[in-house]
Amino acid sequence: MAVTIKDIAKQAGVSYSTVSRALNNSDMVRDEKKEMILEIANKLGYFPNQAAINLKNQKANTIGLFFSEFGRITSPFVLHKSLIGMYEVVESKYNIIVKGIDSQTPGSLNPSNMDGILVISQKETDSIFIEEAIKKSIPVVVLNRPVYLGVSNVLTDETKGMKHAMLHLLENGHRNIGIIEAGSELASTRARHRGWVEAVQQYHLSENDFIVERGNYSFESGYNAAKYLIQSDDITAILCFNDDMAFGANQAIAEAGLHMPNDISLVGYDNLDINRVAELGLTTVERNMEKLAVEGTKLLLEKIEDGLVENERIYMETKLIVRSSVKNIG
Repeated sequence: MAVTIKDIAKQAGVSYSTVSRALNNSDMVRDEKKEMILEIANKLGYFPNQAAINLKNQKANTIGLFFSEFGRITSPFVLHKSLIGMYEVVESKYNIIVKGIDSQTPGSLNPSNMDGILVISQKETDSIFIEEAIKKSIPVVVLNRPVYLGVSNVLTDETKGMKHAMLHLLENGHRNIGIIEAGSELASTRARHRGWVEAVQQYHLSENDFIVERGNYSFESGYNAAKYLIQSDDITAILCFNDDMAFGANQAIAEAGLHMPNDISLVGYDNLDINRVAELGLTTVERNMEKLAVEGTKLLLEKIEDGLVENERIYMETKLIVRSSVKNIG
């Protein structure tokens, strides 16, 4: 009986995907572990499956990047950074088709036209599209939102990221904090909400002590929400669920004749538009979409090129980028 990747993984005590990466000389596997796996493969007499290689040679050489509704939910910066990450991995080996899930006609996915799909998912209804791809045996990796449909996930811990953002404000003495959230139908909103609630509870405060306004991740919604929040004389800081809303809030602060951070401190989330956040001096949480896309694309190519069926959930770290938009009033 032919030796398989599964046999090597069992003897090496590692996952199928780790064996595949080692056999393909991936830099995602440490050199010492790679040598150990290759030694076991040679000892067992492993040879690549020629049928799988032949199947691989029949590829369409096309990968799809599908995303939740453009503009209102998926920002241009998220899409741009994701494409940079994908091209870093695929180089010229694959063409990339970019399309919104909302504009895709249900049932129209054609496996012969697409070798695999990377999905930037923001909402639960994306699962209908993901399930169609699975039923048609198209390899799928989902970024940004945890899904439980038998696909690989690459995402950040947005709860932890927003917790750090709120803790930064609390550590700097702020208690009268206005919060600009987004639609609760989005997984990212719910995850970030849990984060700031965990932070205030750590300080023995109640979430009911804070004024929450609802935006939709756009500049305009941040502007309108901030205009309402700054009517309260007590507000010393505003926490925004993304940088676009923070930019809008900053404009509302300026138009009210106030100054950031002397009158009102401001924190965002994403750190995607680097030039703009740096110019403003905005303290924000970095969610590196380029790195997410790099890791997601690597996983996708393993599924396409090696036929791996094992699914993984990879969490990548967020980082609080402290600039000059928060005043210490403690």
